Amino acid sequence: MKGIILSGGSGTRLYPLTKVTSKQLLPVYNKPMIMYPLEILLKAGIKEILIIVAPDHAGDYLKLLGSGKEFGARFAYEIQDRPEGLAMAFLIGEHFIENDNVCMILGDNIFEDDISETIKNFKKGGHIFAKKVPDPERFGQVKFDEQMNAVQIEEKPKEKISDFAITGLYVYDSRVVAAAKVAKPSARGELEITELHNWYLKKNELKVDVLQGEWIDAGTFEALFKATELARKKSQK
Repeated sequence: MKGIILSGGSGTRLYPLTKVTSKQLLPVYNKPMIMYPLEILLKAGIKEILIIVAPDHAGDYLKLLGSGKEFGARFAYEIQDRPEGLAMAFLIGEHFIENDNVCMILGDNIFEDDISETIKNFKKGGHIFAKKVPDPERFGQVKFDEQMNAVQIEEKPKEKISDFAITGLYVYDSRVVAAAKVAKPSARGELEITELHNWYLKKNELKVDVLQGEWIDAGTFEALFKATELARKKSQK
């Protein structure tokens, strides 16, 4: 399995912190934010990782992470010139993915649950993770039936379909590249990740697990503070 960390974007919600550095390089307790998603991939045994970054601070990522040798892995880097949707990462990484399964994680997502074994045991189709949240309007949402099978997925619907947000970790087989190629841009001109979820859902090949522990999308000041508290708590266990 290959890994992708998506660390693009301009981090406008965290300005002025992001005036001089990338959001995913900001400190979360005792290390840069991107180290937390990186550790998830490494713990899952993923040794080849593509890091997709915005152009302004690409050199800082290279300085921090290098070739991956010190982590027992091999890192590749790609530039995402402008935010065109999460699904675009699979087109950027097409030649990196080749015929392998791939796990993509967002560089600003912090997870409390240990999902490394789930990633290791993945075989085929798609596997994503949901979390019940108080503010689902900020996220893509997934609706479940009575047996907790996913039946509907929408990207930030005007009228919410569920309290379950889709978190920023996605595991797919290599067909995800083909799915991204046929995805149509949304009204905001982006290739939405929900297009890929639905591609697998329609084939009855999408599994959605509900997380039990905390999940933080650290793109706001409040979330960044919560992420630091969570990281501190985990480090003291």
